[in-house]
Amino acid sequence: MSVWVTIPTYNEAENIRELVSSILKALPEAFVIVVDDNSPDGTAEIVGEMSRVDRRIHLLRRPGKLGYASAIVTGLNYAMSQGAQVLGHMDADFSHDPEMLPKLLVALNEGADVVIGSRYIAGGKVEGWSLYRKALSRSANWLVRFLLGLPVRDCTSGFRLYRRKAFEKLPLGKLRVEGYGFLYLSTALAVWSGLKIAEVPIVFVDRRRGKSKLSRRIIAEAAVALAKVFVWRKTGKWLGSPLID
Repeated sequence: MSVWVTIPTYNEAENIRELVSSILKALPEAFVIVVDDNSPDGTAEIVGEMSRVDRRIHLLRRPGKLGYASAIVTGLNYAMSQGAQVLGHMDADFSHDPEMLPKLLVALNEGADVVIGSRYIAGGKVEGWSLYRKALSRSANWLVRFLLGLPVRDCTSGFRLYRRKAFEKLPLGKLRVEGYGFLYLSTALAVWSGLKIAEVPIVFVDRRRGKSKLSRRIIAEAAVALAKVFVWRKTGKWLGSPLID
């Protein structure tokens, strides 16, 4: 089974070499796609060097900082063009343990269409966050689940695998939202499309090296997007510009 894992990057030179190597150690048959937004710290150069000696490693270098969501979609679409049967994405900072990839793949092989590495089911947890950030994340997930009617416990996890046929049903490239909004809306689309979703418990560890990309702006954008999606689901009309083309 052809497995392709996308990693969106911006200034991840401290992590990327070890991360890519760890993914390929956990899943030797996998391919890794690094979608880099022209990082000034040399992330792309490191990946380019690795790709020249290992055909499983692919670099997609973009001209500027175009965003997390579009980087994921770019990588997933590239994987589709390469004939991937399983498509995945994960963060570049070791928050998602590469050693969990085989367990996510087992859940997919057992019949799931989409598998989410979940912090908020039995066996899952978060390490390294403040109590405030833990409370914020749990509250946000509860609110998303409540307002959008989703059975998934961790709607904003960025650690996922998709079957090819499942991904083909999801218009992720038509989403006009970034960050957490992209993650919970892609979760919602999977639920509303009738896909079978499995959650596998993971231990999410705050980044070991490098700077966090989380900001108040990202949180605010996710909150506004949630309000817009809720109104759209209730009325069929968007408040302002649509989030789905």
